[in-house]
Amino acid sequence: MYAAELMLGIDVGTTAVKVAAFSLDGQPVAAHTTGYPIARPRPGWAEQDPLDWWRGCEAGIRAVLAGLPANAVRSVGVVSQVNTHVFVDERLEPLAPAIIWQDQRCAEVARELDARFTPAEKTRIWGGPIVLDASFAGARAEWFARTEPAQWARTRWVLSPKDFVVARLTGRLATDQLSGVRVAGSAGYLPEAVGLVDGLAGKLPEILEPEAPVERAKDAALGSAEVSVGTMDAFGAVFGTRTTEAGRGMVSCGTSLVVAGASRTSAPVGEVVTFPPRNGLFVHAGPTQAAGDALRWWCGVAGLSIEEVLASAATGAPGVVFTPHLMGERAPLWDSGVRGSFFGLSSATSTADMSLAVLQGVAMSGRHVLEPVERACGTPLPSLTFSGGGARSDLWTQIHADVLQRPIERLRVHDSAVLGAAMLGAVAAGAYPDVETAAAATVAVSRVFTPSPGAERLTPLYEAYRSSHDALRGLHDHLAQWRSENTPPPA
Repeated sequence: MYAAELMLGIDVGTTAVKVAAFSLDGQPVAAHTTGYPIARPRPGWAEQDPLDWWRGCEAGIRAVLAGLPANAVRSVGVVSQVNTHVFVDERLEPLAPAIIWQDQRCAEVARELDARFTPAEKTRIWGGPIVLDASFAGARAEWFARTEPAQWARTRWVLSPKDFVVARLTGRLATDQLSGVRVAGSAGYLPEAVGLVDGLAGKLPEILEPEAPVERAKDAALGSAEVSVGTMDAFGAVFGTRTTEAGRGMVSCGTSLVVAGASRTSAPVGEVVTFPPRNGLFVHAGPTQAAGDALRWWCGVAGLSIEEVLASAATGAPGVVFTPHLMGERAPLWDSGVRGSFFGLSSATSTADMSLAVLQGVAMSGRHVLEPVERACGTPLPSLTFSGGGARSDLWTQIHADVLQRPIERLRVHDSAVLGAAMLGAVAAGAYPDVETAAAATVAVSRVFTPSPGAERLTPLYEAYRSSHDALRGLHDHLAQWRSENTPPPA
């Protein structure tokens, strides 16, 4: 039944590696998840051991293949967390912990680099008035070169997690232009971007299309499975939600929230990223800093499990506003100094009310990103697909429908990024002619959530959320300055 007809997807996420096998029509066959920690050795820092990613991939591949006949897997695709960087030597050995996307240590360096460009220059180079923030690869490389000059001299490659994994799977180094959107364009690396850091250009792998075949896997257990270049998890979710057609939009609720929309026209705005067009289609997307991570944080503070928080939130009353900017915010604010807040607390506020506010606050961050996404698309998105770990909760899915004020289509495969990864591998192996055809054949909706009657009463709460950043900008700047002056140096 499975004779070389399964596609394997790997998603190297922020908290876990997910490995899953699918039939060519998108039906899940087997899956495995291996978790790993995030180290936070200093305020604002967030890093991981890159070997945890590799060990998770090995464990997941073994577990998924254990229940399948030999040579059942035809292809392998890999996606991973974006704006996470690992510095490795010529043997692919990490020289330091990977700096993950949440990390803010490079914020000051990023501001220096960002200030070198005028808005007109940014538009010429990147297509719009983007912000080079603390997650920018150039800022990470410059920081590493300044603080660890000996290790920078030993660095042979600066890689994303999926590039690191694909290189270990196949022995070949390659990346894709989508994962390096601020250093790469449709014609290759942007000289103005890589030229910001002395020596960076020679430490970046060749650029191929995400669905291009790299090599066959070296692992004998995978047989002759073809491995694709892969891409970032957010764009894996674009493929895995079928946001490959104009007018379609998506919300992916994982560790962070990603909102994206597709259009045939492009009006780039600074708040979100517009990717280079693929077959005449533009994808506009914005990642936030904390979605599931905000829920994880609140679980720890409240001393409750995820299930207990969700049950608590179901009994809460709206009225408290939460801003999930626990480690700064990416889209649409691009502000590394802002921090999270609860507004509207009173002596009557309960844990249930605050649990509900956390879930609603994440959805409000999604609405905040959706506004510039739709401006970039030039048209409203009538409905949105919903996937990621948050889609496992009926309550959180309904909250997104209520806050975003439009139908939410929950997908059959919640882990849309790993399905998108599998699609890329299947195209590389020739099972599909292109990703668009693969998406049409594999993505299915399991349930549609429509806004609840009276959901418009949440709009004033969203307006409070929306205005809080401008209202408290000076306070956040003041506290950021205090943190910088009162953070002890590393041991």
